[in-house]
Amino acid sequence: MTLKTLRWLAFAAIALFMAGPLIVVAGVSVNEKQSLTFPPQGFSWAWYGQIFTDEGWRASLVASVVLAALAAALAVLVALPLSWFLWRRVAPWANVFRLLGVAPFILPPVITALGLLTFWATIGFYGQPWTAIISHAIFFVTLPLVTLSLGFSSIDRSLVEAAATMGADDRTVLRTVILPLILPYLVSGYAFAFVLSLNEYIVAYMTVGFTMETLPVKIFNALRYGYTPTMAAVSVFFVAIAALVFGLIARFGNLPRLLGAMSSQEE
Repeated sequence: MTLKTLRWLAFAAIALFMAGPLIVVAGVSVNEKQSLTFPPQGFSWAWYGQIFTDEGWRASLVASVVLAALAAALAVLVALPLSWFLWRRVAPWANVFRLLGVAPFILPPVITALGLLTFWATIGFYGQPWTAIISHAIFFVTLPLVTLSLGFSSIDRSLVEAAATMGADDRTVLRTVILPLILPYLVSGYAFAFVLSLNEYIVAYMTVGFTMETLPVKIFNALRYGYTPTMAAVSVFFVAIAALVFGLIARFGNLPRLLGAMSSQEE
């Protein structure tokens, strides 16, 4: 057996080990009976349908999607001018703003969640749905900030200088030159923030409690009353959404570049 074959066998074993929990959850989600058994006893898609037909699960799905969509949009709106400023102002002190942008994501989620809980409770807005949107935007602003920073760093500054030489002001340069070039990075940053916000539990639970029950919060709340395969179906549904989004980014974007890999021209 060659070294290459051994390497592929090792990779396959690691992949199978990492995918094992997902395989079990996927099997449970199509179980015909309402029981936590694997391999599944019978086959049924009914638990996936319950996500959309049951009023409680459907409301949680809508809440999760709305929260993720608005939080990701707000994160991009914060990250865009910040990354634009950091690209234009090449100075050591400007890195302070970059550090502030990535700090919430570097800290353990429970620390960030407790800080946000204390802040909203102190000013009297704890439990308001819009606080979860702002909290998620703060927590995930790092993702569009990183992707947009990579996008700005890939821009040839001579293009900006040429546009300025032809009489374009900063606003025109941003609209006609900068934004078209960084659009893939902007969309990718939004997608990353959207997917992670969709799956986030701790910050949402700490900021809104039971006033807005997202799907992750509902799963944990429902566990107190017993297990149903619907929980497994929701988990597989989340994984499928993440795989679809990241697959589209990999297909139509430069995923290695977005993950921080340098091109051969930059090495």
